[in-house]
Amino acid sequence: MLDQQTILSPILRTYDLKAGYEGKTILNGVDLDVGQGEFVALIGPNGCGKSTLLKTMARILTPTSGVAELNGRAVHDTPTREIAKAMALLPQTPLTPDGLTVRELVAQGRFPHQTLWRQWTKADETAVHDAMEATDVLQFADRPVTALSGGQRQRCWIAMTLAQDTDVILLDEPTTYLDLKIQIDVMQLLSKIAAQGRTLVVVLHELNLAAAYADRVVMMRDGAIVHQGHPAECITAETLEDVFGLRARVMTDPDTGRPVCIPMTGPAA
Repeated sequence: MLDQQTILSPILRTYDLKAGYEGKTILNGVDLDVGQGEFVALIGPNGCGKSTLLKTMARILTPTSGVAELNGRAVHDTPTREIAKAMALLPQTPLTPDGLTVRELVAQGRFPHQTLWRQWTKADETAVHDAMEATDVLQFADRPVTALSGGQRQRCWIAMTLAQDTDVILLDEPTTYLDLKIQIDVMQLLSKIAAQGRTLVVVLHELNLAAAYADRVVMMRDGAIVHQGHPAECITAETLEDVFGLRARVMTDPDTGRPVCIPMTGPAA
């Protein structure tokens, strides 16, 4: 099992990162390196700091100490627009204004590229079209986002982050409240995006989705990283009990070689 992960040239990095809300510390000195094109899943119990870490890396939340770096530059010392050109954040359950069409929502991903001297261009139009095509929402382009199903809406939001055309994409629980089949569709889409060279850091609650799709799982507890590594090495009965207090059997999928978690429902021994 890997307790630390060495990335030779990390695109995203945190050193001794501490952050919280209203004087309460949530992150307790997080060190994390993420490599180019890596699909990293953050997992852990509620309140362990997963979303706080994501928001701090995305420059939404200011750390109390430590630093988050993107391409070797401290994100909190870098102008917002520059960060938005390099890193996109899809928050948990984003709200869509009434009447906004799919095309208009996806086009919002191009806003970081607009200036007084550079208005909407053919390149922007192409980026929006390609993002809708990649997420299979092109057929809904002129429909209101609010008229779509939950899974279709989630693909629209992912299309918006793709249109932003960043190397790094952070997603906070992108499969929450979705039916199982739609969860699988979303995870397959994210896996395809990572395979094309983009870097993904994704907060997930469903252990088996993290095990099936992530290149690396990062297990958090009490604001710190306690285990990390390839799912086959990191997700074990011991780590699940350590991190989640969960008694589970961990089996290996014979087709993929990846772990499958089966909670134990009987009384503790």
